[in-house]
Amino acid sequence: MFAKLLAFALTVTSVAAEAVPGYSGYNVIWQENFNGAAGSLVNEGNWNIIERSASQNSNNEWQTYTRSNLNHQLSGGATLQIVPLNNGGWTSARLESKYVFTPPDGRRTMVEAKIRFGANGPAQKQGIWPAFWMLGDSIRHGTGWPACGEVDILEMVNGVLTGYGTVHCDVAPGGICNEFSGIGGNIGNVWNSLATTPLYIILNVAVGGDWPGAPNANTLGSWGSEMEVAYVAQYQSA
Repeated sequence: MFAKLLAFALTVTSVAAEAVPGYSGYNVIWQENFNGAAGSLVNEGNWNIIERSASQNSNNEWQTYTRSNLNHQLSGGATLQIVPLNNGGWTSARLESKYVFTPPDGRRTMVEAKIRFGANGPAQKQGIWPAFWMLGDSIRHGTGWPACGEVDILEMVNGVLTGYGTVHCDVAPGGICNEFSGIGGNIGNVWNSLATTPLYIILNVAVGGDWPGAPNANTLGSWGSEMEVAYVAQYQSA
């Protein structure tokens, strides 16, 4: 089954590989439908395929990010499949959009994806950490984290079907985002910090790290722990 993520909302639908939906009062500004031959890599005109060793990761994550089609590929059925593997060491994939957008003043912006997770249960997904999120483009030009801004639309850990969303900004620890404890309902300054600068979209499956903890002897990679994406789209109110 596919889960459709809109901002921080999570709903479940049984429809696979559908076209980007339309919403009254909104225009589709950008979309990715992952069309292409089975086994091929994602369109590199739209996405950066990140290659990164485990020693370069943040959060004490275990995976090496590769550009191998064993770790990410188009399904041939208009979906993207990101597959963590353990062949004596964990490998996976991280894709970052080349498309960058700044939410315009006076308009509403939505970023949505339709995602399915592999069938392995929590006992086989200890340490598996799929995510659909955004980073501020300034991190590509020398600004550090969290000053660049981060919007986590969906993160899931350890195979538990609970979606987590959060934001990061300013400085750590402390700052207007109160890193690392979070804030309550007064988010005006935070939103101003995040929504007035360019953002790009990230799809990845991490393994291990400070939040999910380490994988164990029961953790399985391959298709049962994949993240499959039918589309990603950005909308703007008319």
